[in-house]
Amino acid sequence: MARIDQILEETHPCFSFEFFPPKTEEGEKNLRGALEELGKDKPSFVSVTYGAGGSTRDRTISIVKWIKQDLGIEAMAHFTCVGATVEELRATLDEIRDAGIDNVLALRGDPPQGQTEWTKTEGGLEYSTELITLIRGSYDFAIGAASFPEVHLDAESAEADLRFAKEKVDAGASFLITQLFFDNQFYFDFVERARDIGIAVPIIPGIMPVTNYAQIKRMSDMCGASFPEQYQAELEARKDDPDATADLGVAYATLQCADLLARGAPGIHFYTLNRSPATRAILAALRAARPWDRAVTLV
Repeated sequence: MARIDQILEETHPCFSFEFFPPKTEEGEKNLRGALEELGKDKPSFVSVTYGAGGSTRDRTISIVKWIKQDLGIEAMAHFTCVGATVEELRATLDEIRDAGIDNVLALRGDPPQGQTEWTKTEGGLEYSTELITLIRGSYDFAIGAASFPEVHLDAESAEADLRFAKEKVDAGASFLITQLFFDNQFYFDFVERARDIGIAVPIIPGIMPVTNYAQIKRMSDMCGASFPEQYQAELEARKDDPDATADLGVAYATLQCADLLARGAPGIHFYTLNRSPATRAILAALRAARPWDRAVTLV
């Protein structure tokens, strides 16, 4: 058993990778290739996302089992409230537990494809805090939750969003992983405000290297992540040159991660988009430079 809350206590910095379950056999082949390559870099853990409405539930669980049992890497299954009753949620949690998985990232989840607004499933749960309470009450998972340095799009205010993050921790989340961001000051300001209201758990920054500008722009618009003005201008200047875009994205993300670690971040959670070269390059540079050796305190 290797719980992520324990890993975070014992390992600094903690490097982790996030993947999504592919929809095709070719995509699964590419994912397995990326995982095998990234496995050489000995991540602290790997997480696998969970499709809207449980659309990838079986694939998520099978991939997490494969990562843990065959690759020997600690793994975490994402888990959402979408499209399931409490009874169905419990059945899936039983399956995750019985598969030997020790870690769950508890999320409300996005509306199913084709819907723009979140609607609670009849007999289900409405908030991630309710899901965390359900898991904590009946299972011995290490529970992670999401946090939002630039504020969740559905939040009434930054203050309300921060209070909700504390409710997740009070309900049983033992670590937080942030939404992607490109300006580190958002992260440090969020951590400072979180500590001020009593959130004491590790807050892992989530970083996505830009390898395709159009793709990352769509994703950042969907989640509310903003680009620093000068970085966006440099990306715009290279948007028709994929190699130049990827080179800039890797360089910027490396600088971003180095700054985070030098200022005390507990680690980095890489949103890999199921690709390995960019993440491997960044991680190799970080391990060569060891910016965390300059950190005075952990944030």
